[in-house]
Amino acid sequence: MIPRLAEQSGDFRNTSRAEFVYRALCDAIERGQFRQGERIREEEVAQSLGVSRTPVREALGRLQARGLLEMAPGRGLVVVELSKQRVSELYAMREVLEGTAARFAAQHASAAEVDALKRLVGELRRVLGDEQESARLNRLFHQAIYEAAHNAYLLHALNELRDAMALLPGTTYSAAGRTQSSCDEHDLMVSAIERRNAAAAEEAARQHIREAQRLRLELVFGMRARVPPGASPE
Repeated sequence: MIPRLAEQSGDFRNTSRAEFVYRALCDAIERGQFRQGERIREEEVAQSLGVSRTPVREALGRLQARGLLEMAPGRGLVVVELSKQRVSELYAMREVLEGTAARFAAQHASAAEVDALKRLVGELRRVLGDEQESARLNRLFHQAIYEAAHNAYLLHALNELRDAMALLPGTTYSAAGRTQSSCDEHDLMVSAIERRNAAAAEEAARQHIREAQRLRLELVFGMRARVPPGASPE
């Protein structure tokens, strides 16, 4: 896995060394190059990425602080293994933060930002059936809402949470019909933002995340029960 990590890390070369290592490892975890429970060895990462151990040590500490790595007795740092509880906690925070972002976007988004959201939903509809491209465009759509909220502290919190979401395997767009239903949910969010209806925008975003959580639990744990509106993690 380490050679592939080096091969796929060119996009991060224009950052600081510690940020480069951090982003390369986040990307590798999201791609599944490092499995949950797998040990991450400082010296191997340094050798693979062609950097000293100092930025690797800094990046690993940051990944541990963000909840992507944890200390395992007798093994060192390993990729966190997600339980149902941890997945539920991630989505509970995502619902709160993304609901708030949609509310703020309804209050602060510019006309150009609303148009950009509409374009992204249109692009998503044009790639029905391509789950990887759908997932990529979905990330761009949500990032556009974060930025349209115009709140630096909220943006920082959402970006940290996004990094933690890298632990989740695959994409909910692998579920039958998810791209179509996701586009419909995005339309409701954008419509509320365009109308400057902050309450409706927040509720549409929360419902979107609840549906994503339901599908994620089904895909990862085989749980078919629908997550009820406002449900707390169990």
